[in-house]
Amino acid sequence: MSAATTSTSTTRPSARLGARLERHRGLLTAIIVFAVLLFAVDAISPGPLSYFDIAFLSSGGATLALAAVGQTLVILSGGFDLSAGAVISFVNAVLASNMDMADMEASVALWTAIGIAIGMAAGAFNGFFIAFLRLQPIVVTLSTMFILQGVTLLVMDKPGGFVSPSLGSFYLGDAIPNLLPMPLVVLGVVILFWLWLKSTRYGTALYAVGSDPEAARSAGVRVDLVKFATYTLAGGFYGLAGVFISAQTGSGDPLIGNSLLLSMFAAVVVGGTRLGGGRGGAVGTIFGAYILMIVVNILLVLNVSAYYSTVAESIILLLAVLAGSLSGHSVLARQVRGVATHLKAWRAGTLPRQIGGPDMRLDTTGATRAAKQANPTAPFWVRHGEGLKIALPAYVFLVAVIIVTQFTLGNTVLNWGYWNSIIVLSSFLAVLALGQGTVILTGGLDLSVPWTIGLSGILLAGFVQGADAPLVWALPAVLLIACLIGLMNGIGIVVLGLSPIVMTLATNGMIQGFALVYSGGTPSGFSSPLLRWFMTARLGGVVTPVVIFVVLFAIAAVVLLARTPFGRRVYAIGNSARAAELSGIAVGRTLIWVYVLSAFCAGLVGVMLTGFSGQASLGMGDDYLLPSIAVVVVGGALITGGRGHYIGMLGGVLLLTALQTLLAGSNLPYATRAILYGVVVLGAVIALRERRA
Repeated sequence: MSAATTSTSTTRPSARLGARLERHRGLLTAIIVFAVLLFAVDAISPGPLSYFDIAFLSSGGATLALAAVGQTLVILSGGFDLSAGAVISFVNAVLASNMDMADMEASVALWTAIGIAIGMAAGAFNGFFIAFLRLQPIVVTLSTMFILQGVTLLVMDKPGGFVSPSLGSFYLGDAIPNLLPMPLVVLGVVILFWLWLKSTRYGTALYAVGSDPEAARSAGVRVDLVKFATYTLAGGFYGLAGVFISAQTGSGDPLIGNSLLLSMFAAVVVGGTRLGGGRGGAVGTIFGAYILMIVVNILLVLNVSAYYSTVAESIILLLAVLAGSLSGHSVLARQVRGVATHLKAWRAGTLPRQIGGPDMRLDTTGATRAAKQANPTAPFWVRHGEGLKIALPAYVFLVAVIIVTQFTLGNTVLNWGYWNSIIVLSSFLAVLALGQGTVILTGGLDLSVPWTIGLSGILLAGFVQGADAPLVWALPAVLLIACLIGLMNGIGIVVLGLSPIVMTLATNGMIQGFALVYSGGTPSGFSSPLLRWFMTARLGGVVTPVVIFVVLFAIAAVVLLARTPFGRRVYAIGNSARAAELSGIAVGRTLIWVYVLSAFCAGLVGVMLTGFSGQASLGMGDDYLLPSIAVVVVGGALITGGRGHYIGMLGGVLLLTALQTLLAGSNLPYATRAILYGVVVLGAVIALRERRA
């Protein structure tokens, strides 16, 4: 008995130490990597790191670290926040446009409080819809991102403004001259705040909600209040990051925060926080932010083009997510075991197709035929009532917008020129709606759409150089490259088990880097005359050729989703991937094809945009991310997957295009379009939530 007791007493401390090390593995790894990179920086520098170097590095990574801490809180709760960069831009614009140039010694405390308050208000807006209306965080924060981008452009439509030097002197100066930079003090305060927050009841509830919200709710945790507080608090950190970046730049830029979104997720994951919630913390995130910053600086020191920075950040994000998820129960591990089992059975000759014998599958042809023949005399609206209920609202609102346009601008309803223009302008979203809509029907989201469009347009213009002859091989080549992008997304999601949001966001960053490297930051070349004719000419002076293409494309899209085995598999996966798998559907293979289809559609839109405008441009796809989601949701599809129809999506395309045309004719600012899209998507998601309930 005493021996057993002694053995237990000697093993327990080591077991506790092992468990503690495992719990903080991400943080410890981040600290080790950070230390190694510091040694690398010291090794490639002309001399030893000086105080100036330390101060420069500390200020360079502080904005990202502060913003990523806010993102960490959201991810710990099991959510995502795509509006973080827009909040930073908004705070920067507000400060730069409201500070008086005559006030060179503005109150640092006051303007810091204003920035934090603005961020918390934006976070509370997100938190209300996510926590109390239980909407998807991705859709809510994406809508908020576009709303804030529009509001920011109304506040400041171009870089400029003034930020008091007192802000820069405080945040970028020395807390102790030649000994302690102020950015490190700010981050030290943040770390102390986090350590205190972790020990509170809210901190315990945050981890509980992120680990299992239903179990937390059963244990008496107010999940809605915890999520609302989390998004509000995260917004405060974004606001502080906006104040800090304002101190760094001394002016305003309405787009300054956009480039930080990918870096935020990378810093969170590199710092050891698990996507999906429940594990990680802010301290590791701060180290993760500085790891990214040091990696970018090392690339610059080695004379690697700055265009590769987004590629490096994307690869780091994917590797960190993959490393953090590796275990015996990971998707990748299951895939490897499945392949090994299949090979073993094949060698043993025990695969079903090797054994032979009669087909033992259930014969459902008779039941399917009977279902089709049931009540054949019922009216059309009875037999297709569910589909009409989904698609009809978009067309009802379309009619309303057209009537308003007729009374406002005149010469609309009976003017074929108006309808031809509407269909031409709708052609881009009509194509994207099939790709993004199919992804959404499976319960996913494709955030790589913008730069798949951009890269495709840049490649096509560069290949054809304004001539028709190269179009024969250039068009298939560009679409093939787009399909390879989709294949990469699909493999990352299916084989590696990465989240669709993370995988497609990282892919978008990599494509952006490749597009910048290929074009040198300045795309060259022009569209071929034939493609230009296809997008802008008039056949017989009446109809643009692309209008005929849109009609044929819509018919093909309806058939693909409603009348083919592929379409049925897409709906089955969206309703329940596990049930679909148990039913014999090749879920992984279908998902890969879904993302290939989405990328193909995005590549086709890049080609069409190049033909429409005559040339390609950087960021030509940026304006199509939220609209591609908006038209799907407005068309009646559930953002969680499993329900929707391309006819409804097409109605959403026509509705948003007609609404955009109406606004363009009313001389409202361009920024209202982004605000409109965000509001429309939120409204549609809320309406669909009520209908679903």
